[in-house]
Amino acid sequence: MKPHLLKIPLNPEHSFNVRYDIVSHFYKMWHFHHEVELVYIVKGSGLQFTGDHIQPFKPGDLIMFGSQLPHLWRSDEIYLQPGASEKLEAIVMHFSPDCFGDGFFSLAENKQVLKLLENAKKGIRINGKSKEKVAEWMHELLSCEGIKRIILLLQILEQLSLSQDLEIVNQQNNIEFNSATEMDRLNNVYQYLLDNYTREIELKEIAEVANITPHAFCRYFKARTRKTFSGFLIELRINHAAKLLIETNKSVSDICFESGFNNFSHFNKSFKGIIGRTPLQHRKSMA
Repeated sequence: MKPHLLKIPLNPEHSFNVRYDIVSHFYKMWHFHHEVELVYIVKGSGLQFTGDHIQPFKPGDLIMFGSQLPHLWRSDEIYLQPGASEKLEAIVMHFSPDCFGDGFFSLAENKQVLKLLENAKKGIRINGKSKEKVAEWMHELLSCEGIKRIILLLQILEQLSLSQDLEIVNQQNNIEFNSATEMDRLNNVYQYLLDNYTREIELKEIAEVANITPHAFCRYFKARTRKTFSGFLIELRINHAAKLLIETNKSVSDICFESGFNNFSHFNKSFKGIIGRTPLQHRKSMA
């Protein structure tokens, strides 16, 4: 379970990759790669981790990950069950920052694109008309060949570099890892929490997963995620609860306890602090 430096396979006839994925789940390991990644979700839902940010993903989302930005996907349980028939679908594009030659994006004419690629190292969610246009071009890229591919990629980058519909995911710079062992440890912790966050998890228990003392774990987790362990766990649970409020008719009380909380007042306070409105307001606004 290492947070891999992924090697993206490249078709020797192409300078960048575009593919249509139909999979049982998206890549669930904490990983990063040299290539910039652009993902358009066609079908599927779950949680998406970008750097120190957690946010649900759903059909219609368009997300850009810059070079070396750690991220992972946690598909909903419906896709993870043994023998599940439901599939996730997405258009995925990878291109190297030097795919058009060393220094291409540093040309004077490309200064806005270079700024876009720098911002992408914090993660970008694309919204509005820009999302619609880029998704259309990504669909077109799946079937085109020759110089048309290059033209479409440049159109996408131009559109995004000039767009007002971009949301920077992380306001702080990306956290760098000093060794594969560090990243391996954090990946093990993430996977364990994602499998168990709806139940009580003791500090000693999660520290054993990381193979360090509870005191050392608290310092390690805060340094690697910019969040306390308890705060991270609450954020996971609130995201889960927000999804249940929209997708089910369960009572707020039932959702509170199903999401791992044992105190209704604490649940309401945490929900408003993270989502910005009460559970009932959230359900009403998303109806």
